[in-house]
Amino acid sequence: MKNNIELQNVSKKYKDFTLKNISFNVPEGCVVGLIGENGAGKTTTIKSILNITKADGIVKIFGKDSKENENEIKEKIGVVLDDSFLSDYLTAKQINSIMKDIYKTWDENKYKNLLKQFNLPEDKLIKEFSSGMKMKLKIVTAISHHPKLLILDEPTSGLDPVARNEILDIFREYIQEDETRSILISTHITTDLEHISDYIVFIEKGKIVFHLPTQELLENYGIIKCSQEDFLRLDEKDYIRYQKEKYQYEVLTNNKNRIKQKYNITVIDKPSIEDIMLFYIKGEK
Repeated sequence: MKNNIELQNVSKKYKDFTLKNISFNVPEGCVVGLIGENGAGKTTTIKSILNITKADGIVKIFGKDSKENENEIKEKIGVVLDDSFLSDYLTAKQINSIMKDIYKTWDENKYKNLLKQFNLPEDKLIKEFSSGMKMKLKIVTAISHHPKLLILDEPTSGLDPVARNEILDIFREYIQEDETRSILISTHITTDLEHISDYIVFIEKGKIVFHLPTQELLENYGIIKCSQEDFLRLDEKDYIRYQKEKYQYEVLTNNKNRIKQKYNITVIDKPSIEDIMLFYIKGEK
């Protein structure tokens, strides 16, 4: 399987934060979710991939060095960042005219059809759009030149559940249309990733905590709710983090089947991606 993005030991040092040796891949045909707290390093990672932030290490996109082949690569990428390039004093119609001159593969029909699908007016100034409408316009603009790779920073932020589902459907269609495409998506709304992602990369304090298939996370991880007596029976090697509640312990394991067999503990809750992330951040070891 080819990779559309390869990161090897990507690092960036700021006065009060360091991104430390970030390494992961985004394979063709896959959606990779990037999760972590605010300030964990998600946006720095994305901007390093796009060469907006000058970082150390190796970044390859479509197998090519991202710095040496920047112009060629950007023709095949769709990007949605929080600080988007879209001026508040443009209309959607004007954006279409601009993009036709920027991208050789700009698809005017696709753009206009997506505007209609999301009920986005062509002649209204962007400054008059709601935050949700602005985000939809960014996404429509990002995918209307048929990019091979989408890189998205909080693309469903500010959207209501109906609009979020519409956006997720667009992402699914985008991947299904061409098996060589990929999406890298950073988001706080981890429930979205449970529905569309193939892999999860969890960054905490500038380091990767894990990079795992989403299915493996959801199937193998579990939360044990037990008494102090049962907790003390557990070998530290068999769990990742624990939280002491008022009347019980809650314990995160990455091998719930082993726990069931070894300790005869049968009540193990299935965690969400958010549950797993919060245990890593707030739990004790």
